[in-house]
Amino acid sequence: MSSDQQNIKIKDEPGVRIDLPRPFTDDRGAIQPLVSGDFKAAQLITSKAGTVRANHYHKEDSHYMYIVSGEFDYYYRSTGSSAEPRCLRLKAGEMVYTPPMFDHAVKFVKNTTFINFTSCDRDQSTYEDDIVRISLIASE
Repeated sequence: MSSDQQNIKIKDEPGVRIDLPRPFTDDRGAIQPLVSGDFKAAQLITSKAGTVRANHYHKEDSHYMYIVSGEFDYYYRSTGSSAEPRCLRLKAGEMVYTPPMFDHAVKFVKNTTFINFTSCDRDQSTYEDDIVRISLIASE
């Protein structure tokens, strides 16, 4: 699932906030387009405030994280870089894209629910074979 397979504009560089298209609205409500293209899994993930997820990179997988509720700090840099990671604060209704070979970690500012759309299967064995754990940020 590459960014060029999407009709979603990625701001500046991979691993940053996604510019979502305007929702389709009528008197029934709204439909917000999130992702299109090939993806293998969609996961609904909940995380408690103060916890950390990720602290790894994927060899082949990429993923979009759409925040349903809550807020998190997303830390990222290119794999192999010794630069300090950059940080974005994302909140409900926002989405971030993480390509392969991109160090990333997430610290949850509030209790958060997000949907993770992945380019590779997410059974535990496939997932473990694809990730390399690192210490991008402290896990407290």
